[in-house]
Amino acid sequence: MAHYAFLDNNNIVTEVIVGKDEGEENTDWEVHYGNFRGQVCKRTSYNTSGGQHNNGGIPYRKNYAGIGYSYDEQRDAFIPPSPFPSFLLNEETCLWDAPVPYPTDGESYTWNEEEGEWTLVITEE
Repeated sequence: MAHYAFLDNNNIVTEVIVGKDEGEENTDWEVHYGNFRGQVCKRTSYNTSGGQHNNGGIPYRKNYAGIGYSYDEQRDAFIPPSPFPSFLLNEETCLWDAPVPYPTDGESYTWNEEEGEWTLVITEE
């Protein structure tokens, strides 16, 4: 089973569907679904994130597409919306990196955009 993303005129994902596997019935399903809907259609892989396939398969377009993601034709990649204005696009993974690395002390943090730093999440016991 394959997944396909439909794009609007600005290359923003408007919908993701489950469809036929590529090559099945000797049909180019991206073209078929795109013509049927009158939108550009691109295959995406549920198991792909950061340019890696979780099961060792072929990664499709860097990341699994989601509604609101953009499709970059030059990178042939789906890119999620930036979570914060200060985050930088990682050219290799097409994911967004904080300007300061996430702490590795095992605690939970949230990004504080105003301060430009990770803030420890305090949980009540």
